[in-house]
Amino acid sequence: MEIFAALGGTAWTVFFFIVALSIIVFVHEYGHYIVGRWSGIHAEVFSIGFGPVLFSHRDRRGTRWQIAAIPFGGYVKFLGDADASSVRPVNMPGLSPAERRHTMAGAPLWARSATVAAGPVANFILTFVLLAGILMVAGLPREEPTVGELRALPFGGAELQTGDVILAIEGQPTPDLPSLGALAGVLPDRQTVTYTIRRGDRQMDVGGPHPFPAVVGQVIIRSAAMDAGLQAGDVILRAGGQEVTTFRQLPDIVAQSKGAPVPLTVWRNGQTFELTLVPRIRSVADETGAFVERYQIGIASGMAFVPATRSPGLIESMSLAVAQMWGMTVTTFSGLWHIITGAISSCNFSGAIGIAETMGDAARNGTESFVGMLAVLSLGIGIINLFPIPVLDGGHLVFHAYEAVMRRPPSERALRVLMTIGLTIVLSLMLFALSRDILCM
Repeated sequence: MEIFAALGGTAWTVFFFIVALSIIVFVHEYGHYIVGRWSGIHAEVFSIGFGPVLFSHRDRRGTRWQIAAIPFGGYVKFLGDADASSVRPVNMPGLSPAERRHTMAGAPLWARSATVAAGPVANFILTFVLLAGILMVAGLPREEPTVGELRALPFGGAELQTGDVILAIEGQPTPDLPSLGALAGVLPDRQTVTYTIRRGDRQMDVGGPHPFPAVVGQVIIRSAAMDAGLQAGDVILRAGGQEVTTFRQLPDIVAQSKGAPVPLTVWRNGQTFELTLVPRIRSVADETGAFVERYQIGIASGMAFVPATRSPGLIESMSLAVAQMWGMTVTTFSGLWHIITGAISSCNFSGAIGIAETMGDAARNGTESFVGMLAVLSLGIGIINLFPIPVLDGGHLVFHAYEAVMRRPPSERALRVLMTIGLTIVLSLMLFALSRDILCM
């Protein structure tokens, strides 16, 4: 039975990895295709996947759209070239100047550059659309802390109700959620506290659970908690042999374990059971942006209640999406720099196996988690493709910049050498990432 369960988990992981990769590849290649078409460059083939063709259709413009058997990638074959990465004209006897203009190699430099850059740009647009969409669908917490839904907890007596606006806790004002979160960090570690609330047109004091009990708000993907089967909403009663009442007690217990197994007593929907998790050392960004290594079991805190939300407008969603993209980009480059300098472990570098596991775990966490990780992956693919490495889009844009300045493309010999170097770098990075996936499990 365990073998079948493992096979089922592997199939799940591979399926959602292929789904995510196919979406990202399609968007990336469609960026190349559509800008090439707008620029007057004819596309002969648009392929999702490589190898034997499973399905194909030729449209009225003469482009063959196809799905191939090997789903790990894709390409656009422009007239006169293999794909969108042409770096210099080629001899094509028999074509008139007008016909040659519709080839990738014979197109003006601006058209070739725009077509090459359009792939990564399309990935950035996909990330932007997905993040803005998540914000509009999921909503944002209301400015005033408002009870949206009470969580099931193993201790009763809570007098909070849905719709209550929390004005203060233990006499300390809570005008917004950030202030409530800051206050929760200094409240006593006990199960119940006193809330001052507004219910309808009345203001009153009521009892309720600590705003941040030891409840699992989110299970982090590729973590010990996910492997052990912890779920959002689970309440941890004991950890490492100690009783816990608030979430802030857990990080210290995990840190004190120094990687040794941590037994947990967990409550879920009226049932209590035992789990043992082995903390994993992870590199996380602190408040200054620097990365530090900490032992973690892979859970994020949840509140005693789900805050009521509001629907943000289009402009607000778009603005927040841009801010999130910028933050993700800064974190990506900061993480890469810390890996290169040895400040954090190279185990933070993921290859195909790690990405597949990430997408599979994200799908297990739900649609919002999967779409969010799809946005992260699309942004990462866009960034990587802009690296100035030959064979990548960024490398070809460097060649185009050289051609614009020198009024001629690089020589054939220089291109061959540079493309070989670029291919070696890319393959080496792929093998290194794969080795991290295998050795850091």
